[in-house]
Amino acid sequence: MRLCIFNPEHDLCLAKGRAHYVPPRSAVEFARRDANIMSVLYPDAVCCSVYDNSQFSIFNSQLDEVVAWGWDAVVKHELLKRGIDESLLPLDEEIDTIRELQHRSTVLPLQEDCHEVRSIENMESLLKSREHWVLKAPWSGAGRGLRWVHGQLTPIDRDWLLKTVASQRCVIAEPRRDVVADLALEYYCPFTPSHSLSLPLTPHFIGYSYFKTGSGVYKENVMWPDARIVETFHETSLQQTKAQVEEWLEANIWPRYRGPLGVDLMVCVDGSVHVAEINFRHTMGMVAHERIKNKH
Repeated sequence: MRLCIFNPEHDLCLAKGRAHYVPPRSAVEFARRDANIMSVLYPDAVCCSVYDNSQFSIFNSQLDEVVAWGWDAVVKHELLKRGIDESLLPLDEEIDTIRELQHRSTVLPLQEDCHEVRSIENMESLLKSREHWVLKAPWSGAGRGLRWVHGQLTPIDRDWLLKTVASQRCVIAEPRRDVVADLALEYYCPFTPSHSLSLPLTPHFIGYSYFKTGSGVYKENVMWPDARIVETFHETSLQQTKAQVEEWLEANIWPRYRGPLGVDLMVCVDGSVHVAEINFRHTMGMVAHERIKNKH
């Protein structure tokens, strides 16, 4: 039996970096209410939130595999508390690797004109060359940890920057771009042989996804098939970016990480395509892609 845990609080847990973090009530309620999202990816599995205590006593002894939306110290700790065999869970070292990879500095080699900022002076120097920036906390999710800077740092910007550098090593400065669409490249990199999809043991491209955001916050996926996405959004630039991403994944990520990941892209008004971030977990884009595939 496979158990799938839906833990949308994962990004918040990674940001905190400790096993005893208590997520916000809204995140816990979302996990409980929509746990069946995982059944789209794993239709033969039992799907629940880690906070659904009544579920665990029923099938603990029957489990062969545990899959999480995303692995972090919190979800592992909660599963152990509920009697899940530790042999079915990632090692602490693997979870530490996932957290380190999720630090936004990991993807900087794929991001043109993006910078690690470690001081007020660093940021003020960047503002001399470009007026509009987006500042991002290296560990953050769901639109949190973002600040838009225009021309100069406000006192609030300065305070936020210094606190973030102290707790997360740096801040990532990204040029403010004229974005017309948000896309993602979805991968398993690599998968475990027991995964429901029969895939080769190499980084495997699952497909594209097209999603809507507002002020950096995910809103919804647009249910377009891959062919329509490629035809609509500057096919040549998109394919060039995809090839660059896959070469980098093979060289830098495949040896260190096992599991799903999504590479978020920004399509700009001039037709250029830029890498925004990588999520080392399942994504709503994967869910949307699977639903579209099943319709056909």
